Amino acid sequence: MLTDAEIARLSPAQRRRLIRKLTKSLTEVAGPPSRIKRVRVARLTLMIAAVLVLIPWIFYLGMTLPERYVTTNWEFTWVGFDVLLLLAFATTATLALLRRQLVVLSAFATGMLLLCDAWFDVTTAGPHDRALSIASAVFIELPVGYLLLSTALRFVRIQAERLWLMPPARHLWQVPLQLEDLSRDGRSPQPSPDGLAPA
Repeated sequence: MLTDAEIARLSPAQRRRLIRKLTKSLTEVAGPPSRIKRVRVARLTLMIAAVLVLIPWIFYLGMTLPERYVTTNWEFTWVGFDVLLLLAFATTATLALLRRQLVVLSAFATGMLLLCDAWFDVTTAGPHDRALSIASAVFIELPVGYLLLSTALRFVRIQAERLWLMPPARHLWQVPLQLEDLSRDGRSPQPSPDGLAPA
């Protein structure tokens, strides 16, 4: 058993190796490698297909949508969106008060909803409402959305640094998913079941 003094003398690389040795194996947590690979391939295929479908769809909409459009359910659309925003804020506040890990996801989702709210407020505003919509976007929705998004990313960074997954100067987008297991002797990581190179 390592003492506190021995742990304090460990280098960052030694701490990373120790943490990896103490973690559960990926198979214990996520199932057999064949299942993990199958699920990963299915989800990546869906995401890539969505990208390939959306590119021509965006061009099609740009060419065919009318400049003016009279819609039904206008009140229901906006009230419904604000109810969704209310639920997102309430969920984020509750998870933050309880100090739960899921606050990262809810804060990020709420921030994205606020960016969408600002976009649609400004782009659908009539001439008489445009100034108020722009002011609301600039002074409320965009700053609060940015705060929520940056808070979520800050929590991810703090956790990654605390678990020795990244050095302080590294960019968050460079932190790999930890989807590999250590070999039996603990010296080198085995390739992850999804084929990604170990970090």
